Amino acid sequence: MTLLPNKHIPTNRSLVGIGALVLGHLERPTNVSRLWESVKDEQEIASFGNFVLSLDYLFAIGAIDYERGLLSRSIP
Repeated sequence: MTLLPNKHIPTNRSLVGIGALVLGHLERPTNVSRLWESVKDEQEIASFGNFVLSLDYLFAIGAIDYERGLLSRSIP
């Protein structure tokens, strides 16, 4: 899994693209299991491992918060 798209990896298959997809599904605070259920059929994600990597990436850049067992979008 690459972080950024390149000439061999399109945006939707990169960690940045998958993170954007996951973030789009995070409309209100939810737990990891429910978020996985809403995104698991997206072809770009392909695996639970990629999903978890995208959550790690989103948390590292401050795009999401995790509090009391719930994921939510960070408030800028």
